[in-house]
Amino acid sequence: MTFLHMVHGDSPLILGFPHTGTDLPDHITPKLNSIGRGLADTDWHIDQLYENLVADVSSVKTTIHRYAVDVNRDPNGIDLYSEHNSTSLCPTTDFDGNRIYHDDEEPDEIEIEWRQQAYHAPYHAAITKQIQRVRAIHGFAILYDCHSIRSRLPFLFEGELPDFNIGTNFGHTCAPDLEAVVFQLCKSTEGYTTTLNGRFVGGWTTRHYGDPANGVHAIQMELAQSTYLRAEAPPWDYDERKVSQLRSYLSAILEKLKGWRPR
Repeated sequence: MTFLHMVHGDSPLILGFPHTGTDLPDHITPKLNSIGRGLADTDWHIDQLYENLVADVSSVKTTIHRYAVDVNRDPNGIDLYSEHNSTSLCPTTDFDGNRIYHDDEEPDEIEIEWRQQAYHAPYHAAITKQIQRVRAIHGFAILYDCHSIRSRLPFLFEGELPDFNIGTNFGHTCAPDLEAVVFQLCKSTEGYTTTLNGRFVGGWTTRHYGDPANGVHAIQMELAQSTYLRAEAPPWDYDERKVSQLRSYLSAILEKLKGWRPR
């Protein structure tokens, strides 16, 4: 199974796509119950949403679904959102708190380690390679991690999620002016809501790679799926009218990041 897709650009900007994949290894699918096989927690169409927004950017995408292994979780299983309900490196529940495996079919420690080595480690080796490559060209790199999630998930958060959810781990993962550029652009959008380091402050990818002192700037963008889907429910259809407007704003964000330089 070829599960990694990479694009090599020469600008400082790298896009990460950890959760758009819907592939499951053959031995995992029979172990999932009907809820698990529904794959509801996919970042539906996010790779399509960002496709060709700006030229000459790099990207790394895995086709493996997060129910097999979540490449945006700590490989050692450390919970990054311990103050909230969350899902694990190899999730056993969905974002509604429902079990996704048949009884006695959840992965054990050996299986979790196998999945981490087979799918999580190669994804991050590819991210690392892209960062090293563009930093060698420019002296710095910007990793923009692309996500989306349903706007209402009581198991994970109260109320309705804002449309643009920017995560920089409270300013630790990127330069202050880079954070400000994205935040101000999102705040200036018409008809959208924005938060900075709200419920989602950046997952393991953002926190692990973000090292502005050493020229690596990382930022996570978690979009509410209501901004581009017809409904946040199966069949998870792309809404072209919503998408057209949203893509214009996302393009402006990526163009600004692509042209940003450290002070």
